[in-house]
Parts: sequence; C-alpha cells; structure tokens
Amino acid sequence: MSNEKKLYGAAALFNTPDEIIHAAKSTADAGYKNFDVNTPYPLHGMDRAMKLKPTKLGFVTLFMGFSGTAFILLFMGWAMAVNYPMIIGGKPFFSLPAFIPITFEVTVLLGALSTVFGMISVFFFLPHNNHPLHDTNYMKSVSSDRYGLVIEAADENFDEVNIVDYLKSLGAAEVELVYYPEEEKFQVLQPKFIVFLVALAITISVMTYITLNVVVYKEPYNWMEYQEKASAQKPSLFFADNYGMRKPVYGTVARGYMPYPYMGQTDPKVVLVNPSLPTTENLALGQKKYLTYCSPCHGNYADGDSHLRGQFPNPPTLHSTRVREWPDGRIYHVITNGQNAMPSYAMQVTRDERWAIINYIRVLQRAKNATEADIAVIKGNSGNTKESTQNGKK
Repeated sequence: MSNEKKLYGAAALFNTPDEIIHAAKSTADAGYKNFDVNTPYPLHGMDRAMKLKPTKLGFVTLFMGFSGTAFILLFMGWAMAVNYPMIIGGKPFFSLPAFIPITFEVTVLLGALSTVFGMISVFFFLPHNNHPLHDTNYMKSVSSDRYGLVIEAADENFDEVNIVDYLKSLGAAEVELVYYPEEEKFQVLQPKFIVFLVALAITISVMTYITLNVVVYKEPYNWMEYQEKASAQKPSLFFADNYGMRKPVYGTVARGYMPYPYMGQTDPKVVLVNPSLPTTENLALGQKKYLTYCSPCHGNYADGDSHLRGQFPNPPTLHSTRVREWPDGRIYHVITNGQNAMPSYAMQVTRDERWAIINYIRVLQRAKNATEADIAVIKGNSGNTKESTQNGKK
C-alpha cells in the first residue's frame, strides 16, 4: 500500500478584505466550483463575488414553521372541541384568541429547530471533526486576522502543477497545499473507558438519589410540595367552607348560554317543543348519548332493567303508557331537572343532545309498542323491496 498522502486542495492567504474579494471573484470567473472563502468576520459582497446562489434554508424554516402552526391549531381544536370539550369562562370550544400564544410559540420553536438541524445536517453535512484544514497554519491565520481562499482538488479545473502559481497571481501572500490527515483508529472499549463509564453511572445515580430524596425536601426547595393550591378531591384551608372545588358564583350566567328557567319544579305547566328532527345523524347521536348516560339505569332498550340491579333503585320502564303519552318537553324536563332518585343530567348532556336522546327514546317506544299500521307499513316496504329486486333481475 502506498504511503503517499492524498491532496485535499490548495489554500491561499490574503492580507486585506479587498484582496480576498478580488480573489474570490476571479476564481469564480475562472470556472472553479469547489472552492471556499474563510474570513475572521463576514465580508459584505462576498456571496456575490463567489456567485453563490440564494440559500434554500429559508424555505425549510418557512415550511416547518407553517407546519407547526397547522399542527398545533389542529391539535388544540381536536383536543378542546372534539376529544374532550371544555367550557372555560363561557368561551367557545375553538377559541382562536386563546390559542394564539401557543400557536406562536410552536411556530417559532419548530421553525428555529428545523433551521438549526437543517443547516447542520443537510446544508453543512454535519460537523467534520477530521477536516483536512484543521490544525493548519491557514486555519489559524483566517481565525485571527487573515483572509483565505481554498480550492479543492476535487474541482474539475484543479491543476496540481499550476495551482500555486495561479493563487499567487491573485495576490496571495502565502500558499500551501493541504493533504488529508492519516486515518487513526482507537479501541473504544478500553478498560479505562469502561471504568470511566461505570464511575460516571454511579456518580449520576447517587446525585440523582440525593437530589430527589433529600434536597427537594429541604428549604427552600420544598415549596412545590407545600405550595398553596387546590387539589382535586382535597379540602382547602383557603375557603371558609373548606371546599377546594368551587361552584360557579350564584346568579352568574355564561356568555351565550341561556339557563333552564324551570329548574327545581316538579312538573312545570309549560309546552316545550322538540326542535330536533329525527334524522339518521340525530338518531345516531341520541343512541350514543342514551347508551352512555341512560342505559346504566334504564337498560339498553328502556325496559327499566338497570345494569346496577341490587345497587341502585330500578327506574320504571319508559314503555309504560304514562311515559309514552308524555310530551317531549316533559321528558326533556326530567333529563334537565331530575326526578325522584334520578339526578339532573344538564352538566353531562348538552341541550341538543337531550333532544336527540328523546328522539331515540321515541324510536325505542315505537319499536316496542308497534301498532298493526306500523307492521303493515313494514311489510309493504318489504314487499316493494322484493318486487323491485325481482324486476331488477328480470
């Protein structure tokens, strides 16, 4: 194997900014592509002299920043309005003004991180710890007060014989040929390295144990444990009634919300009309909410066969003549206000969902107590379907 070193390129040092600008422009005009300029500080006009194209890094920042905007808005909308709707201060579920600070932070965060990672990994091809220019006189000089230009041997116009004369013709004060360093290999799992790792692991473990079990329980680091706060299902010494979970202030009404005016009445003599039509979507909503909130007591088919038999008083069946003759508004009042052992479900079920539940109850009642006319209609529809099918086959 030959011990001859592989040439990386030729490096030239210049004394003034004007000289390096002229050298860079001349090198670019001469058709060289694989060359670079190193200066101790940025020089205005250098990118134009080197004929550098505008960087695409800004597009990475723009795309990833907008991606962060879209992601966090969709995520907050899904979390706060779909997956776990929360009413906060009477605001709508998708409250854009409240989402702006987090949207701004995530946009900036994702844009900044993508810029740094893209610049280091894609545009600069990751750090090169074994770069040929390291530890050269050229790099020491351009890091202080000189200006340098390097033409790589990989350039198609590179001529090892004449490259030194070419760089001197540009006004270079010094020129040197740079070679690739010899490859060095080291054994990773050396005994001293293993001892170091074990000692480091033990040290970190001991420090972590002391921090989490001793330090955080001493003044002033124990303020998190004993801070004044209201914990769920815990009493509070801040309020006179010792209740940490506070109820809304009496008499206040959330914005955009009209309270039910007949709360506390056994049987209000008012006519409440069901504004909800029994469409497929509405019945599906009513079925979902009925099976969630009503079926544990009333049973899946409203027969009063509670799933909590023996633990809770069984409610009456919803198929009785009395309940079937109730108007929709009477059932709505019971769901909203509660009756006997049944509590109010106004907090669990929205107004529209209550009307949808009533539509679904009417479906269960009609299915359980179908008349001869209903059966005739079903048979007629079934006959029409068979006749249509036979005609289609013909």
